[in-house]
Amino acid sequence: MPLYEHVMIARQDLSNAQAEGLIEHFSTVLADNGGKTLDTEYWGVKTMAYKINKNRKGHYAFLRTDAPAAAVQEMERLMRLHDDVMRVMTIKVDKHDEGPSVVLQAKAAKEERRGGRGDRPRRD
Repeated sequence: MPLYEHVMIARQDLSNAQAEGLIEHFSTVLADNGGKTLDTEYWGVKTMAYKINKNRKGHYAFLRTDAPAAAVQEMERLMRLHDDVMRVMTIKVDKHDEGPSVVLQAKAAKEERRGGRGDRPRRD
């Protein structure tokens, strides 16, 4: 079966649990149509370059899938109809990269540079 990567942006006013619930819901839709989700990543709330539906921020999610084209089309159709999903992008790939995505690698590198403190030192 073909391999796909999907990036989804959900509304900013959802909770983290609701955003992750959307990922599970669409993974189930894919599985019901003969596909399988190989990996999912929740990237968190990020600021967008421009407003979409009056939102400046959004919950970003990334999915790696192995599914027939019909299953991907059905999942995308349902994503576009869902009120909480603002944007979807699907890319067909030849193979999936091993390990975390570039976004999570950059996030880990940033935390490592900070020394794992989580917060910047205060200036008094």
